[in-house]
Order: sequence, then C-alpha cells, then structure tokens
Amino acid sequence: MLRVSHVRKEFKLYSRPALRLKEILFRRSYHTRHVALHDVSFEVRKGETLGILGRNGAGKSTLLKILNGVLLPDGGEIHIEGRVTGLLELGTGFDGNLTGVQNILGNGLLLGMTREEIEAKRDAIVEFSELGRFIDEPIRTYSSGMVMRLAFSIAIHADPDIFLVDEALSVGDGHFQQKCMRRIKAFRASGGSIIFVSHDLNAMKMLCDRCLVLHEGNIVADDIPELAVNRYYQLLGTSEEEIYEDLEESKEGYGTGEIRIASASLTGQRSLTTLMPSGDTAILDVEVLGNCSLANFTLGMMIRDRFGQDLYGTNSYLLDVPLTIEAGERRTFRYQFPMHLSPGKYTLSLSLHDGLEHTEKCYHWCDNYLSFEVAGILGSPFAGVCDLEAKLDPLQHPVGA
Repeated sequence: MLRVSHVRKEFKLYSRPALRLKEILFRRSYHTRHVALHDVSFEVRKGETLGILGRNGAGKSTLLKILNGVLLPDGGEIHIEGRVTGLLELGTGFDGNLTGVQNILGNGLLLGMTREEIEAKRDAIVEFSELGRFIDEPIRTYSSGMVMRLAFSIAIHADPDIFLVDEALSVGDGHFQQKCMRRIKAFRASGGSIIFVSHDLNAMKMLCDRCLVLHEGNIVADDIPELAVNRYYQLLGTSEEEIYEDLEESKEGYGTGEIRIASASLTGQRSLTTLMPSGDTAILDVEVLGNCSLANFTLGMMIRDRFGQDLYGTNSYLLDVPLTIEAGERRTFRYQFPMHLSPGKYTLSLSLHDGLEHTEKCYHWCDNYLSFEVAGILGSPFAGVCDLEAKLDPLQHPVGA
C-alpha cells in the first residue's frame, strides 16, 4: 500500500554554476525556481500496477526518486507499507570503481537488504544478470545494457513490496527485456505492487491496471490505461490552453483544426462490409476537409484489438507519400492493405499531423473512429494474432548426408 498526499517538489535553477557560490557569499538570490511537482496525490493498492505517462520534463522521474527515497519532497506526505525498490536512472547507487560483486553489496544495502540477505542471494543475482566473468570487473567497464542487467537483478531480488520501474529498462537487449518483463509479471501475480514509467504505450496497456498522466508536475488524468493513453495523445496534439478542457471521447476528436477528418469507411474488397475474412484486402477511404491550404501533412492510421493494444500503424510520412490540400477542398485518400489479422473485433484510429513536425503538431486525432470484425479465414488456418503466410518447402538432403 502506498499513499501520496499533496506532494510538492521544487528545484533551484542557476544559469551558471558560479552563481551558487555567489548566492552563498552575498546572501542574495541568483536562481529561478522550477516546480517539478504540484500538489500530487494518488494511491497504489496491494497487487496493483500503476503506469505513469507524460512528456519529458513532466515530473515522472522526480516522482519516482521521491518514492524511492533518493529525493525528499518539499511538501506533502508519503505513506508506504513495505519495502520499496526500483530500477531508476541508469547507474543510480553504483560506484564505477567497484566490481559488479562489490556493487551488489553496496546497492543491496541501499535498497534496505541486510548483509545476510545479500550474501544468501548473491549467486541468484549474478545468475539472473547473465554477466558471467564480467561480474568481477569494475562497473565503469560495463555497457549501459550490462549496468541495467545488474541493477534490475539486484532490485528484483530485494523482495520488494512495491517495485519502481523507470525508462532504464529500455536500454537492455530484447532477450533480457523479455526476461525482465516475465519476472515483473510474476512479481505482480504474487501480489506485488508496481509503478511503471515508460513511453511504451503497448506495455502500459498490457501491464497496468490504471495510469496517471503528468503534465508540468500536475496529474491531469487518473484512469484506465486506454483512456489515460488517449489523454496523453491529447497532450501531444493540443495547445496549452486546451490541455485542461474536458474533451468528449467521440468522432469529433481533438486537434488544432487546420484540416479535419470529415468521414471514413473501411470495407473488405470481397465482403464489401466491415465484417471481413482474414485474407481479404481491406480498403480504407478517408475524406479530409481543408479549413486552410497545406502543402504537406500526414495522414495516419492505427489498428487496436479489443484490449486496446496497438497492433499495426502507419502513415503517409512513413510511406513517403506527401499529401496536400487547398482551403475549402474535400479530398479522399485511400489505404489498401492485406487483412492478415486473426478473427476478432478491432478498432481503427485516424490522425492528421503536420508533415514536418509529424507527431508534435496534431491537426485532428480521432481515436477508435471505426470498428470492424474479422470472421473466418480465406487461406490456410493459423494460430496467433496474425497470418505471416509462412511457406514450408522440403529440402533434398545432400548426397552422403
């Protein structure tokens, strides 16, 4: 159980390092104040996984450091039941001049483990990290991925009640990331609580029970993952004045409005309806209304399953197809793609962005604008999420084999 009540954190910013000394000597203020967290309050229950989303500088890492005891809040209260450990900024709590084995002791003590616990779990920590002979080398010789391996291994073996995970997990190789995610899921299944910070929105939707969205140190959303991710997209796609407006989730969508999605339809080439078999060709027509002339814009699409997981997305920028429109004009653009998804129900989201800034300036974003269903399979049966159309050819053994 973790309860955060009205937490506030400020930092002093100096334009030059020398001003710190000058401020002490002359007892005058030479700094500006940056408020990283404003009156932040939330709870995490036992066994719950909470995701935290936000742009860079929103206050995510500051909040995790406070929860982990690396920083102290300037106001408010934090109530924690049990041990908190985590994987924060890469290298936090490590001494680069010490070996991996020596850092297991030092970092373990920082996480609240006893010397007896550390000694009993040292072999398991080393084995999980997969560092091999490098465990006896100084940390300064490690790559960032090796540091992450050791940090995660120590933190998860500290038997935490609450586990904090920051973006540091993203620096590992794919194999070890999957290994870490399996361990995190096992920790969650055993009743542990997790606070997870990531820009991987699919991971947020799959792992988290709910998500917070931070903007400039304020919580602007606390909701189920799919709705919180939608609000995060709003932060990326709307102006500052629009961020705190209560936007209805509808086909009206949100954005700056220079151009808008007027209508859209999705049908199967064979079925001619939104109910299509796997193996059909999907035809998506999108009508765009130009409220002004634009020489370059991006039209994007994203398909999600019924759990809100992103399955496939593309846009005209990635496809290298420049799009233009004149003021008052209505233009229809067509996507065609093979429908290789497995039978089930899906949604399709649409977006219009600036062709140069791409995801930074959003003209119109319509989440879950269309729904469709895949029923039946035209080709060979398959298992899983999609048909990769695998081919199998028997090869003739060479003579003498």
